[in-house]
Amino acid sequence: MTESETRAILTVSLLAAFADGQKHARERDELKRIADGLSQADGVHLPGLVQDVLMKRVSLATAVPGLTSADARLLAYEMAVCVCDADGAQSPTERDFLAQLDSLLQLDGSVASDFNQQAEALACAAPAAAAAPTDGAPLAAPAPVPVQAGTPGVDHAGLDAAILDAAILNGALELLPENLSTLAIIPLQMKLVYRIGQAHGYQLDSGHVKDFLATAGVGLTSQYLEQAGRKLLGGLLGKVGGRLLGGLGRQAVSSGMSFAATYALGHVAKRYYAGGRVLSTQVLKDAYASTLQQAQGLQSQYLPAMREQARSIDTGKLLAMVRGR
Repeated sequence: MTESETRAILTVSLLAAFADGQKHARERDELKRIADGLSQADGVHLPGLVQDVLMKRVSLATAVPGLTSADARLLAYEMAVCVCDADGAQSPTERDFLAQLDSLLQLDGSVASDFNQQAEALACAAPAAAAAPTDGAPLAAPAPVPVQAGTPGVDHAGLDAAILDAAILNGALELLPENLSTLAIIPLQMKLVYRIGQAHGYQLDSGHVKDFLATAGVGLTSQYLEQAGRKLLGGLLGKVGGRLLGGLGRQAVSSGMSFAATYALGHVAKRYYAGGRVLSTQVLKDAYASTLQQAQGLQSQYLPAMREQARSIDTGKLLAMVRGR
């Protein structure tokens, strides 16, 4: 893939991130942080691309001509779909955006439709009935309804094992080149938080789980973009033939993303719900940041397990895997 195609794909992905017009300031700041972190890539100045998108200096009409190969056009569409689905089912404006992109790219209709349906199904596999879309505000009323707050007999060892298992699985998914593998990480994180809350006596909905992640400092759209951006810039994303585990696979894990983020989210959620949901926003953020750093230190210890699990994942059955967790 050429440098200009990589730049065009990232531009399309960033346009998709703001397609619904509702991205809150925290998400914009997170995208800027990611762009700064990935700006070392040769020939692609991501901070500049973010500014171009925010200032409306680029559009689909100007970005799409940079996609000269069929593989690049398909990859751009797949990434845009996943960006739109990262925070839940597509909004009407996101569907309109993707329809415009599809028209400009002139993709095979059945290929685009099939991928879109698979991504939507994954996005909707998050726990519980979907609540109204979150506006990114800090955790607040309406709070989750306690089934029996402070339920005794919580299996802490079992939850610790579930957190580690989820972290290893998400680390394994990060090693794979398919876009849907990257997208599957988010509903798996949400289901983990849901399970932990439920174990402590709280019946959550998906809106509350999204708020918990956002308040801890984990943006759904920005998380997908960071994961997929690293794969794309490292030359792994979309290379199905290279799925077992080239340089980028090792790099992705060593950068401390999905394994560490999932591990940290699980342990912070466990502390939050065990304590009766009384942690302030700042304490929650600090706890997540501290636990994330600890989790990054565990990365090399569990890397062999992630690689082994990556070899056994059937990417054709991602939806069934996510639903079954």
